[in-house]
Amino acid sequence: MEKIIVLGTGMAIVVDSFNTAFVLQDSNQKKLLVDTGGGKEILKQLKNANIDLNDIHDIFISHKHIDHFSGLLWLLRLISYAMKKGEYEGNLTIYCHDEMAIIIEEQLNIFVEKVAKKFLNTRIFIQVVNDHETVKVLSYDLEFIDIQAKKDKQYGFKTTLNNGKTLAFMGDEPMDENLYDEVKNVDYLLTEAFCLETEIDEFKPREKGHETVRGASLKAQEVQAKNLILWHTAENLGKERKEKYTQEAKENFTGNVYVPDELEVIELK
Repeated sequence: MEKIIVLGTGMAIVVDSFNTAFVLQDSNQKKLLVDTGGGKEILKQLKNANIDLNDIHDIFISHKHIDHFSGLLWLLRLISYAMKKGEYEGNLTIYCHDEMAIIIEEQLNIFVEKVAKKFLNTRIFIQVVNDHETVKVLSYDLEFIDIQAKKDKQYGFKTTLNNGKTLAFMGDEPMDENLYDEVKNVDYLLTEAFCLETEIDEFKPREKGHETVRGASLKAQEVQAKNLILWHTAENLGKERKEKYTQEAKENFTGNVYVPDELEVIELK
């Protein structure tokens, strides 16, 4: 069964929850880690999800913000040591755009021990991907998409799943109207929703380059998506977040709505 394993759902400045990151698992149980959160807690979240580091051979980093990228340094540290001890089989490939590739290599040289540098370009590979380039990752043909972010360069991707359904991950900024045709009629649309529409004065999402639940769900309705997955959210609502976000989304979107919690598994049927 293909699935999404949710590691975190929080936006950048969260305290009690983990930043947005997830694993896409194909029908062969191979795993693509999408973003790595803001620090060492990525290791704990993978452990809590019963995912062994030896199962992580493909990582996609969408952009340079620390809540999406800095957990990678901890992964590189542990994986490189596992490689040295003969405990990690195979290679690790990190997919990202050109600006991100430069940052990863610079950060690796500054913060990660020599053992990781030893494996760079021999067993740890940084693969630069371009806008609308299709790359075979796991059993998927991933088409990478420049989401035309207003802040920093950011990529998402779309693909056809093993079961024939389509999936599009559109990063953590409001979906640009120029991309609507890219995701028209997609089965699973993965996008951000910073807060409720009623919380605009408190959070000012659009001033920060983000969207409300209402805005995200209206866009999902416009492109006629079948299933909408919302994350990269504030944590102020606690346990009420799922209910209130789902309610606002369903007021504007006729498909299925998912507002996952950390470590929730979404089966892609």
